[in-house]
Amino acid sequence: MARNPIQFGKGLSLSEFQKHYGTEEQCGQAVVAWRWPKGFVCPACGGRDHAIVGKRRLYLCHGCRKQTSVIAGTVFENSLLALTKWFQAMWLITQSKNSISTLELSRQIGVKWDTAWRLRQKLASAIAEVEARRTFKGRIEMDDAVLGGEKSEVDGGKRGRGGANKVPFVVAVETTAEGRPRRVLLHLVERHDSAAIETMAREHIVAGTHVVSDGLGCFRAVTRVGATHTPIVSAREPEQPEKIPALKWVNTMLGNLKTAIAGTHKAIRRAYVGRYFAEFQFRFNGRHDLPGLFTTLLTAAVCARPRTHADIRLAYDEG
Repeated sequence: MARNPIQFGKGLSLSEFQKHYGTEEQCGQAVVAWRWPKGFVCPACGGRDHAIVGKRRLYLCHGCRKQTSVIAGTVFENSLLALTKWFQAMWLITQSKNSISTLELSRQIGVKWDTAWRLRQKLASAIAEVEARRTFKGRIEMDDAVLGGEKSEVDGGKRGRGGANKVPFVVAVETTAEGRPRRVLLHLVERHDSAAIETMAREHIVAGTHVVSDGLGCFRAVTRVGATHTPIVSAREPEQPEKIPALKWVNTMLGNLKTAIAGTHKAIRRAYVGRYFAEFQFRFNGRHDLPGLFTTLLTAAVCARPRTHADIRLAYDEG
């Protein structure tokens, strides 16, 4: 049997990672290279003439005299962790197929759970910004889903998408001309209605895209952004709608997502579901180039605005 070239693709091996990012100096040089590819630019005045001063190796702008550290203005800002710890975390997050739990991350990089959680949330928020800009085209399989199916006293034991403790979302899979999955979109919604689907389509779907979905009426809203739509009413199909050929990949993706969550994280707090979805989406969409996936995350971390503890805890405090 022929091997799947994506599954057996070359990743960024541990030895190769250590060779390029094994020391604090190497990590610092990598941040500088991605932050200022054409040389230092002062974030205050835009000047380039500078000197490197002090034990902290700060960049001193000769124009405005402002001092800037390598990590200032990035996701790493104000972190007391060594850059090597951050880089190890990025390697673990991008090179594992089903992600890594925060507890295991803390063990692997040698920090407390709380530290690993903060680091993880900052990186995940940067990943979410990357995925929020992604667009889809061609042929897309789309389905509605909910995360969390347990009964609770809050919703009176109600099952399905209407339960109070359920997290509704839409899963969409862009396929190739050969009928293989290319990219995935996991989009959280307040409810599965036409307004939510139209908003999602305007953010992520290119005009001319053809969407195939089940018979849920709200999916017709994709036509409002110039997409075409083919509904497949499951009740008219065999007893197992998840085996409908036209929706094969969206159902496969949904199963893989829930298996990954149950096997790796066990459970996710409702407020943070979006960030973990973004991680899953990021890894799947970048699976063709695992070394490049690490570089993409590094670039996102360097270019993203700094995150304070209050920033990453905000959703939790409100929820």
